[in-house]
Amino acid sequence: MSTGTDDATGSGAAGRGGGNGSPSTPDPAASQPFGETGLTVPPLCLGTAPLADMGDTFTYSPGEERALATIRACFNSEITFLDTAASYGDGVAERRLGVVVRELGGVPDGYLVATKADRDQTTKDFSGPQMRRSVERSMGLLGLEHLPLVYLHDPEHVPFEEITAPGGALEVLQDLQREGLIGVLGLAGGPVDLMMRYVETGAFTALITHNRFTLVNRSADPLLDLAAGRGMGICNAAPYGSGILAKGPDAYPRYAYQDASPELVERVRRFEAICGEHGVPLAAAALQFSMRDPRVHSTIVGMTRPERIAQTLGLARHPIPDGLWAELAAVPVDGVDPEEQRWR
Repeated sequence: MSTGTDDATGSGAAGRGGGNGSPSTPDPAASQPFGETGLTVPPLCLGTAPLADMGDTFTYSPGEERALATIRACFNSEITFLDTAASYGDGVAERRLGVVVRELGGVPDGYLVATKADRDQTTKDFSGPQMRRSVERSMGLLGLEHLPLVYLHDPEHVPFEEITAPGGALEVLQDLQREGLIGVLGLAGGPVDLMMRYVETGAFTALITHNRFTLVNRSADPLLDLAAGRGMGICNAAPYGSGILAKGPDAYPRYAYQDASPELVERVRRFEAICGEHGVPLAAAALQFSMRDPRVHSTIVGMTRPERIAQTLGLARHPIPDGLWAELAAVPVDGVDPEEQRWR
């Protein structure tokens, strides 16, 4: 799972850096080059995973009409980047996004839609032929003849050697790129060491990491350094850790799509208390922490209501004093993989 699924509430980010008081948050309406990919992206991106009725993952489902209304609101906003995947609801998110794209007569000028090639959700097939089927299905669901940005999604589910074998998933995605069906080829996944191994192949020019670069977890730091040094376009997804940093530890005590440990809940409470002393919503600090980092070109946030679009833009613009960043930086954070036990 590698899209933001955080759905913050509240309103109310002052260009770039890592939350140490010196950088500032970029205006959410100001686009920038997506690394050396040739694409341009805004600092915020709509993550569509929670729009796919994946209740087992997110504990809530928006339903068809609310999901469509949220996508329509995004296409009428300053958030001009939308991220989806073949696996989100096994095509539900792509289909819903495609409904709105068709209503608009195509993706509007200035907007970018990215998707991800996935293993078969039933058979778990992650072969080369499956990558072609995944991409072709995505094109049909989205109503697009060309996909400008496609990620290899969650390759941690099979051995590295299987993905990179002749005729395997990576080679077929590169074939699709040469055929002109996809543009930029990216990588989206979880475990940092494995993602670094894939980055070092040189096959990818874009990256999504998720739940591993937040106020409370910095395990993706070496991955971000590696990708930035190679000029990759970088997205950071789930800046709220799938919800706890948006809704608070009492309302939503979950991190990275699973129950949060008591230690993590207490750590989030410390962050929440510090933010409260400065009159800053915890969600604003969590969002801007990601947006401020110069390695991150766009932060992917999941939203499930139309009003969340404006609320998220408000959080991105909420003034945050330098003193708050200094206090937050003094709180110890995790450097371990938040999903280390999830798939065992």
